[in-house]
Amino acid sequence: MAVTDHVHGTSHSPAAANDGVTRDIPFDAVINLDNGDPTMYESFWKKMGDKCTVVIKGYESLSYFSNPKNPCWFLEPKLEESIKSLHGAVGNAVTDGYTIVVGTGSSHLLNAVLYALASHPQPNQLNQINVVSAVPYYSAYPEITDMVRSRLYKWAGDAHGFDKDEPYIELVTSPNNPNGAIQGSVVNRDGGILVYDLAYYWPQYTPITSSLEFDIMLFTASKCTGHAGSRIGWALVKDKEVAKKMIKFMEVTTIGVSKESQLRVAKILQVVVDGCKHFRSPEGDNFFETGQNMMKKRWKILRETVEKHQMFTIQNYPLQHCNYTRGVTQAHPAFAWMKCKEGIEDCEKLFRGHKILARGGRKFGSDPGFVRVSMVGREEEFNLFIDRLSKIQSFNNGDGNLD
Repeated sequence: MAVTDHVHGTSHSPAAANDGVTRDIPFDAVINLDNGDPTMYESFWKKMGDKCTVVIKGYESLSYFSNPKNPCWFLEPKLEESIKSLHGAVGNAVTDGYTIVVGTGSSHLLNAVLYALASHPQPNQLNQINVVSAVPYYSAYPEITDMVRSRLYKWAGDAHGFDKDEPYIELVTSPNNPNGAIQGSVVNRDGGILVYDLAYYWPQYTPITSSLEFDIMLFTASKCTGHAGSRIGWALVKDKEVAKKMIKFMEVTTIGVSKESQLRVAKILQVVVDGCKHFRSPEGDNFFETGQNMMKKRWKILRETVEKHQMFTIQNYPLQHCNYTRGVTQAHPAFAWMKCKEGIEDCEKLFRGHKILARGGRKFGSDPGFVRVSMVGREEEFNLFIDRLSKIQSFNNGDGNLD
């Protein structure tokens, strides 16, 4: 349990190491663990100093075009090179034979993918193409799919329940958001197209067991390095015609992607690649090794806290050999998918009553007895969460209220 500083009204915990970026949080503050804002990584990037600094002069990067000879004409060559180097260093995805399409985060790319695939002629496609994903699916998928009310595609819900003899697009999130499990396709019928959302397929979150070669793979700097504010994602697309349609979508909707963001992320990815050469070095400049150690520590604290009182259950993950670390490890996902004990019907409501904002199971097409909690926020937020979780479990009288 955290130690409370009553003088300053802040929370400090001896259980977790300080992350090097200290911010006092009022002890009675509402803590937002609803989103996956990856501020946990601030300490690492602060330690890197000026290694990631990019200077762009006023006369530079004025043109719309980055490389007119590239199908993705707004993709900065430095970013393309860094993306290929990164996947090569980590060994999580093949890039040879793929077109790289850059977007404003992976959500922007998902819109482009849906447009590209749904406008691509499909056998027996008379109506809108169905978009499905297995429960518990990423909570934003329904909204992303239906927001523009496209005549080309529509959200059709849980992939497990899809039984229509019609074309479909299945979104496969692996590791899954919210539960961190490695997933494959579910429907597996003729007329289907698979899109793999691999935002969390990085060594700090899960063992890297193979270099993937799916037809369409989505990645994002937000979850890879923690630079969510730069809004850079990329797709590896095998079919050149699909890639061209995605690029056309980007051209019409945004006329490309910010060069400043691309150049910044290109520099950051190259620093990560360089650090990959120094695995287990005393300098501690391997980003993925540092991130994995941070996630391990947080998951250890969470499991110990949950196991004390058994009011909640959390997912277990198998031990697997990681090709990147060359050792046996298990997943330490960016989110904890927690289930309340029997008798508590709404886990999100329970947490909200204790000033913890988390995302309830309904938003993922699942049971409201589940809740998703971010594990990648600042150290002070995580410590305060553990403190409150301990109190909920210690004093709960069985109906979700404190005595």
